[in-house]
Amino acid sequence: MTSDAVPAGGDPRRLLADVRGLARRVRLAQRVTWLPLLVLALVTFGAILVYRSSQPVLSDCRAVGEGQVCRAWYQTAQLYWWSALVLAYVVISAGYLRVARARGLGARVLPYVLTGVALVVLSAAVSVVWMALGDPHYPDEPSTSAQLLLRLLDPTGVIGLALLMLAWLERRRALLLFALGYLAVVLVPINFGWGAGWGDKWGFAPQLVINGGLLLGSAGFALASRLRRPR
Repeated sequence: MTSDAVPAGGDPRRLLADVRGLARRVRLAQRVTWLPLLVLALVTFGAILVYRSSQPVLSDCRAVGEGQVCRAWYQTAQLYWWSALVLAYVVISAGYLRVARARGLGARVLPYVLTGVALVVLSAAVSVVWMALGDPHYPDEPSTSAQLLLRLLDPTGVIGLALLMLAWLERRRALLLFALGYLAVVLVPINFGWGAGWGDKWGFAPQLVINGGLLLGSAGFALASRLRRPR
């Protein structure tokens, strides 16, 4: 029995470098970054059809000038987001586990999945409370801190927050930058005037298509993974 941790004639610094190199290769092999981006992009595009085919629930209407304003809640769309996102995280978890087993590695996706589901639950709770206590006006006034917070906790916002957790788990700066860019688009919606005048049925489409840029991110990370793969 021996307590030597370094082979005879071995250099401890080189051994440490080899261990770190091995750990890095394992982390690279565990990455399946394209998968959550693809699944979440499909959920986002699916929301366009849900908004198109559903009607908002109006309440607390009151006269303003020659018209009226009401509190509007897209109930069907919200239920879609909550259920679709939870299902998406189940699919993502299963995909990561399958890839990990195929490569003979462990998967570190559980914290990301749990964070994603917890954020969905928080988003649902905030939405319900806001509809019960919020101002009956449509939130189309200049941005306020409250409105920014609501956008951050909107279903599209919590997607970005969960991606920050995934970026930390995978130690991937590119994903971190992508997630921050995605959140910037969510917090300060930009549609370049596209879809103006489309009406309530398609009014959500431009922003959701832009948010669906997750699909481009998925393609980019998949390509990067393929190019990095040893031949």
